[in-house]
Amino acid sequence: MRPPTPLPHSMAAAPFTVRAALDAGVTARRVRSIELVAPFHGVRASRRATDTFLGRCRAYAAIMPTGHVFSGRTAAVLCGLPLPAAIERDGRVEVTALEGARAPRRRGVIGRSTRLNPNLVAAPGVPGAFMTAPADAWCELADVLSLDDLIAAGERLLGLPRPLATTDQIDATIARHGRRRGATRLRLARAEMRANVYSRRETFVRLMLVRAGLPEPEPNGLIVLRSGRRTRGDLVFRAYRVLVEYDGEQHLFDTAQWATDVSRLNDLAEADWRVIRITKQISRAEIVARTERALRDRGWRG
Repeated sequence: MRPPTPLPHSMAAAPFTVRAALDAGVTARRVRSIELVAPFHGVRASRRATDTFLGRCRAYAAIMPTGHVFSGRTAAVLCGLPLPAAIERDGRVEVTALEGARAPRRRGVIGRSTRLNPNLVAAPGVPGAFMTAPADAWCELADVLSLDDLIAAGERLLGLPRPLATTDQIDATIARHGRRRGATRLRLARAEMRANVYSRRETFVRLMLVRAGLPEPEPNGLIVLRSGRRTRGDLVFRAYRVLVEYDGEQHLFDTAQWATDVSRLNDLAEADWRVIRITKQISRAEIVARTERALRDRGWRG
């Protein structure tokens, strides 16, 4: 069997439109080759180019009209807001038509239309495409996420390793959202959002402890040890020198990280910090009970 004719270099490396390929002299038969996939009508790409969500965004960007932007869950994934696994696994891209233009209707696309004027930023990793800014993308999730999921996503806006938005930007975006669907949930989530959160799991544990009637911990609070060493704790009850730490699965496989953690925990113990280590296998009831016992042992009276 004769090997297929090589594509132009630019088309071999990135998704391209059928029209652009034909205009460049690529034959219709080559465009229909089984080596190429059609992630969207009128677009072709190598299989490797679209086997990630970012690749699908790049594929859609090849045909995205002017005045259309990535939004909602797609903008959230592109800027790193944590979402439930079911949403992150959804391969569809969400696209909004600005200025009230007709929403896109294509296979693999969640189309929306808006007359608002959302703040826009360049879409990371998708050359030439734009998306709604992180705070706008968060507000667009209000009719999709549960309250706690919305809080977790919102805390990434203010969280570590660096904030994606300021409190003023978030509040202005909520105000611009007005009374649209999800407005009440946005206000409730905003009231419970805290800065310096590093992970979705930290958010859920903090909410669980506070709703159980325990004092509110400080997310990723800075602790200066006797040795002068500076460290952070996941959830810090500073007044009682109690610390709740979430151990992820990476500790099982990264021996260097494990050694660092052991040294850090020893330093915390020497400084009279009570450390409660939790994993996803530990029940909510046990986490609350252990934390409450530690706080009462250190003088908390409820």
